[in-house]
Amino acid sequence: MRYDFTSILNRRGKDSIAVDGLGRNPGFAPDAPRDGFDPIPMWVADMNFPTVPTVPQALMERASHPAYGYFETTDAYYDAIIQWQVQRNGCDPALLTRDCIGYENGVLGGVVSALTSLAGPGDPVLVHSPTYIGFTRSLQDNGFRIVHSPLVRDEQGVWRMDYADMDCKLKQYHIHVAILCSPHNPCGRVWTREELEQAMAVYQANRCVVISDEIWSDILLNGHKHTPTQSVSPDARSRTIALYAPSKTFNLAGLVGSYHIIYDACLRDLCRARASKCHYNNMNVLSMHALTGAYRPEGQVWVDELCQVLSGNINYACDYIREHFEGVEAARPEGTYMLFVDCTQWCAAHGKTIDDVEKAAWAVGVAVQDGRMFHGPCAVRMNLALPFARVQEAFRRLDRYVFNA
Repeated sequence: MRYDFTSILNRRGKDSIAVDGLGRNPGFAPDAPRDGFDPIPMWVADMNFPTVPTVPQALMERASHPAYGYFETTDAYYDAIIQWQVQRNGCDPALLTRDCIGYENGVLGGVVSALTSLAGPGDPVLVHSPTYIGFTRSLQDNGFRIVHSPLVRDEQGVWRMDYADMDCKLKQYHIHVAILCSPHNPCGRVWTREELEQAMAVYQANRCVVISDEIWSDILLNGHKHTPTQSVSPDARSRTIALYAPSKTFNLAGLVGSYHIIYDACLRDLCRARASKCHYNNMNVLSMHALTGAYRPEGQVWVDELCQVLSGNINYACDYIREHFEGVEAARPEGTYMLFVDCTQWCAAHGKTIDDVEKAAWAVGVAVQDGRMFHGPCAVRMNLALPFARVQEAFRRLDRYVFNA
């Protein structure tokens, strides 16, 4: 491989919540490990790989000029996004113009901005469950009422949308705005075109606007392909607010910087009017250069190699669970680098709780995340964006000290 995905980064003292936050926020962060065990950060959804070199190069080149005053968004920024979306996601360059693109202070900020332009406090919003904790907190903090449509696992263990339940909930609660996560976090589904067509037909029939979080669209495993929600029909294009960012793809969350794609002019005006009112949704100049540095040809090669590495990590973890942890289940994700692990049967067979599982893992440095935050009643969420050697070590510890202790 051209790029380094094997070196173990020392993130201590480098502003990393994943490492330095252990033991500091009970109820949210895992406990710090006991003496003799180093932490293996597997909770916060950022990567333990160095980003593509073109990002720090772009940052250092811009930072070397000692003036950081007011600036305008460059043509290079818009061109980079358009080129990336056309080449990676098959977007139509005749439709995706710079007018469709707008900056957001994070995808969650974009979700809130869109919601508040379309609905008011107390209004219901449809969200699939398991549910990303960021959606839960953002909706609750802004007074929206969350209505869950549970995903269901089929006979092969694959997570599926329940279209009849979605239609029923939309009608029952008179819902006119929904959040779609594509690829899905934490389940890792990469929805097929046919699945998205059916979902969007349900939303269309109920006159429901869709906020589609597609931040994970570049993290695809074992050959799966992402289908932009807006691409499945002309109606989907007109009723969908899509949110993207280079942050998950290139490990840039600390720089802050996302963007929306909104094709419909009226919907775009509503969202931008709301976002502009706070006078706070403004880009950082270094964030702009980080994106243009990431969305270069080198970035495409880097992402392709990253997905190979992550596919290997995911396959190893799922196979290890199946072969060594009887009663533990994990549907093999098709995208993201997160694994949602159901411990229900194991806990019942061993007289344990999910708290027992987590405490035992945390004590030996395997810093997994409490799955109850994501509406998994007896589950943990695991970040597998680590060098393979660290994934192996994590599962050795889980085997010896947790599931087969």
